[in-house]
Amino acid sequence: MLRTPAEWRNKLKTRYDDREAAALARAVCCEMLGQGIAGYVLNEPLPQDEAARQRAEDIENRLLRYEPLQYIQGKARFLGRDFHVEPGVLVPRPETEELVERMLAEMPAGGRILDVGTGSGCIAVTLALEVPGARVEAWDVSPEALSVARRNSRTLGAEVDFALRDALAQEPDGAGRWDVIVSNPPYVTESERAEMEPNVLRYEPAGALFVPDEDPLRFYRCIGQLGRHCLTPGGRIYFEANRTFVQDTAKLLQAQGFDEVRTGRDLSGNDRFVMARQPMLR
Repeated sequence: MLRTPAEWRNKLKTRYDDREAAALARAVCCEMLGQGIAGYVLNEPLPQDEAARQRAEDIENRLLRYEPLQYIQGKARFLGRDFHVEPGVLVPRPETEELVERMLAEMPAGGRILDVGTGSGCIAVTLALEVPGARVEAWDVSPEALSVARRNSRTLGAEVDFALRDALAQEPDGAGRWDVIVSNPPYVTESERAEMEPNVLRYEPAGALFVPDEDPLRFYRCIGQLGRHCLTPGGRIYFEANRTFVQDTAKLLQAQGFDEVRTGRDLSGNDRFVMARQPMLR
């Protein structure tokens, strides 16, 4: 058994870079094994009872197999709230937090919001809780993801209408149905698989990550068409996108007839977001 924080860091360095190994060791020792911050800094031994040893061994084995820490903990932090996560849903990323922060800075109270490809429900639930009077609907093609999203909605006290729907096969069913559409759809191309970390490739759902090299904008095209038919005049659409295709996504929305098309960078300086407005007159 790994007995001290230093032993945890050194063991995890056999699989992770120094910075990530240190972050994981601190999370394991302080959040999962009950060690205080002072004890961690002083490299004091961890609890040695049988239950603690078994728990530590399980965590060690799972991390060494590259399982995401959030799956081991069963939760991920998103804009100040804990969301349940498990295999079958993506672990929420900081970039998606940035997307929601952009939305919250611009959105008035009320309105009808659609989240396409909700996954854990982190976007939909956050908007339902943070936008006064909002009516939020969320779609996903995965029953497993919807089960997790519904659990998060119940736990956090949000009112969200969830539906099993495939964005690529969805026919528009009502002009002016929503005031805002948001989506963080699959956008990693198949050729980018080789660049992905093993904890992502081995455990997170491929269907929520990858798109064909020959059609990387497939989701943006379909959701944009949906928006042109179903957004209210002046309604907004918000996308998180592959940094390689942000400008192409913006051009696609312009070609579909949206106006006020904008792009934005994430905190790492990468092109990441595309925003647009439904014209006032169609």
